[in-house]
Amino acid sequence: MRFRTMALHLFLVAFLLSTTLAAAERYEVTIEHGVAAKMRDGVTLRADIYRPKAEGKFPVLLERTPYDKRGALDFGLKAAARGYVVIIQDVRGRFTSEGEWYTFKHESNDGFDTVEWAAALPYSDGKVGMFGGSYVGATQMLTAIAAPPHLAGIFPVVTASNYHENWTYQGGAFEQWFNESWTSGLAQDTHDRFVRENSNALLWAGKLPLSKYPLVDLGTAEGLAPYFSDWLAHPNYDDYWKQWSIEEHFAKITVPIYHVAAWYDIFQGGSLRNYLGIKAQGGSEAARNGQRLLVIIGGHAGGGRKIGEVDFGPAAEFDLDEIMLRWYDHLLKGIANGVENEKPVKIFVMGSNQWREENAWPLTRARETRYFLHSAGKANSLSGDGVLTTASPQAEPADHFVYDPADPVPTIGGPLCCDAAHLAPGPRDQRPAEGREDVLVFTTPVFEEDLEVTGPVTLELYANSSAVDTDFTGKLVDVWPSGFAQNLTEGILRTRYRNSPEKPEFMNPGEVYKLAIDVWATSNVFKAGHRLRLEISSSNFPRFDRNLNTGEPAAFSSRMAKATNTIYHDREHPSAVTLPVVPR
Repeated sequence: MRFRTMALHLFLVAFLLSTTLAAAERYEVTIEHGVAAKMRDGVTLRADIYRPKAEGKFPVLLERTPYDKRGALDFGLKAAARGYVVIIQDVRGRFTSEGEWYTFKHESNDGFDTVEWAAALPYSDGKVGMFGGSYVGATQMLTAIAAPPHLAGIFPVVTASNYHENWTYQGGAFEQWFNESWTSGLAQDTHDRFVRENSNALLWAGKLPLSKYPLVDLGTAEGLAPYFSDWLAHPNYDDYWKQWSIEEHFAKITVPIYHVAAWYDIFQGGSLRNYLGIKAQGGSEAARNGQRLLVIIGGHAGGGRKIGEVDFGPAAEFDLDEIMLRWYDHLLKGIANGVENEKPVKIFVMGSNQWREENAWPLTRARETRYFLHSAGKANSLSGDGVLTTASPQAEPADHFVYDPADPVPTIGGPLCCDAAHLAPGPRDQRPAEGREDVLVFTTPVFEEDLEVTGPVTLELYANSSAVDTDFTGKLVDVWPSGFAQNLTEGILRTRYRNSPEKPEFMNPGEVYKLAIDVWATSNVFKAGHRLRLEISSSNFPRFDRNLNTGEPAAFSSRMAKATNTIYHDREHPSAVTLPVVPR
């Protein structure tokens, strides 16, 4: 028995040593540019391939991007040196790939075809993992629901689960800043392709006078982004969106997934929904049990220890490439590197500025705690009398404010993309907005001890309006002893969608409605000496488009009307924000 024990011990030592050496092995790298892959309909997509300059077969890491494959040089070299074949492909209609660019439309079929093509390459061992963020996360998720046989796992970073609700719209409101800034950026390559294909000196050889030679055919805006027009034409959650909604197809996903979400990220809601949905509904045990979740800070709002105006300390700095490669070392190479022993959830807790591993999301030990709105009817602005406490309201007057879409509450930081030079994202001081009369401000007394809030946040309002349709917004804020008002998370509801994102219903002016606003999620320790604040208004512009209060969509109308909006908080109408409070 002792001999067998020693033999087993020596075997384990040798095994661990061999896997460690395998993980540490480094290779010279060969790069192939513009490698063609033919899709099922004959369209050719092109990729750059980074691979070890060595005999043998290696697992594949695949990124399919609309942002130009040349931007992945550093990662390609790093991962290939560690024993991976790295394939970076321009998606259909982008940069060097043929075809028409239209968001989401071709990603399932092209993703399937590309995975199977990559698995069959002579230097591939047949295992393909995908990676990348934002739309590159969408190319992974849409490939996963197509279930290519050789897909072994995906690593989507800050991406959505439903391209209506947490990409193009939120709570029924159009994500104006993201949709417009992102589309404008993408349209540049589409325009460049048009110019290259349609500018020909022979076309203008006979033009006189010579000073009128046009140089290039600039074309028009028509055709640069047909999907943007379609987004506006489909404000409801209809079949246009359902055909490629990840949430509608969770049961088709059969591979392990390492999800990366982020506080202050524009796709935080979708990233968390993907983790929960596939864990519950995935199409295989490997998928259901193989979900991992990492929640960082920043995402599209930035990286590093300082996001916006807040320094989250040295712990906030991390190497996401290394996290991914370590996970794929275990998943694709079978290396016992400790990943298998880690808890499935890891989050960055703001305020305490620490990482913490958890067994589940949301945290099972968190206690839903209702903080009720109180005032004497004058909660307007920071100088008002709005209070937030856990005591139930009794007889209290309602609060009123006038929402004028011609003078909306401005966006100050928060989950934004994609033009930080003109509209800065992340945590920023909200006091300029809180000084407005059309913002209701409710604040707790100063906390005598730390209070941790980690998990989903929901806002329940009893409200009416003089308009048939308006918006209500909610924002959770951490107020520092200095007065700095740090936004944490926010939400919006277009009231026509209060019952369903599929079937809008106008309100009856003056009638009181119970409204539920998804304020997404956060993890924050409100330190002793801080206060918790809730802002309520009817606009957050230009992050979201302005509700014109007329019932007419801003996509096709410019007629505006003011609305008097009322929030009730009394015994019969206990408006409250529900927070997941973690016991100390």
